Amino acid sequence: MADDRSSHSVQPNLGPAARAQGVIAGLLSEPLAAGLYLVATPIGNLGDITLRALSVLARADIIYCEDTRHSARLLQHYGIATRTRPFHDHNEERESERVIDELKADKRIAIISDAGTPLLSDPGFKLVRAAAAEGIPVIAIPGASALLPALTTSGLPTDAFFFAGFLPPKQAARRARLSELSAIPGSLVFYEAPHRVAETIPDMARLLGGRQAVIARELTKLHEDVRRGSLAELAEATPVEGVKGEVVIVVGPEQAQAVSDETLTVRLAGALEVMSLKDAAKALADEFGVPKARVYGLGIKAKDELKAKDVGR
Repeated sequence: MADDRSSHSVQPNLGPAARAQGVIAGLLSEPLAAGLYLVATPIGNLGDITLRALSVLARADIIYCEDTRHSARLLQHYGIATRTRPFHDHNEERESERVIDELKADKRIAIISDAGTPLLSDPGFKLVRAAAAEGIPVIAIPGASALLPALTTSGLPTDAFFFAGFLPPKQAARRARLSELSAIPGSLVFYEAPHRVAETIPDMARLLGGRQAVIARELTKLHEDVRRGSLAELAEATPVEGVKGEVVIVVGPEQAQAVSDETLTVRLAGALEVMSLKDAAKALADEFGVPKARVYGLGIKAKDELKAKDVGR
């Protein structure tokens, strides 16, 4: 449900540009409280930034960036001259102490990543945890993220999904992780480096089966590319070299296998030689993705038919 907490207003007869300027002017005139601001930035198209994000970045005392040189392009584009410092995997422990000290001194600190929403497969969660433990306000400034555009444009189920981030770069660890994720009942969303896509997709096809999937590349940019198909089809079509730009892979949930009662009954007969009906029903239900009650019912029916034959002898 929408909740407009903005205290300023614009004249109703102004055009979009003038209205936007009025909103920004109003935001800039409001005081910015001390605290830790997690600010989402564009994932490609510089226009995909919120007015509130611009106002926070313009008024923050310091902006901590994953890469100061990369973020300079965005800040210069919008005329933001706020001081920046690097904050990444290699200095997170050391810089977190500095940031907490600055926050205790009532500074207004903004955290941004190279693109999208910070802390999603980026450093920062330890800093947020430390700030919260100190009673320091942590404020999310929502906006762009590669995760949701890839998921919503995929055409795959969105009612339940799991964000798995980046897979391990080494094949053995990657395959082990995919095997763990295969049991999750929902769509799976991954980030992947472009140079590893040609290795990752075949591993997915091997361990996740014939699921439908999408490879989304260069989202919101000029050369945005979204490819759809089964994992096997995508594995065959993905070039070994030449993939550029950050990649999001969305894999749909496992589809229940269409299996007949006859097949289940035959498999059930074999299973009942080594286990109870209850255990056999669960094992076959898990294997074929069918309700356990269906398998159990077939077992009861088979037993009843067997008893009827014995009585008739």
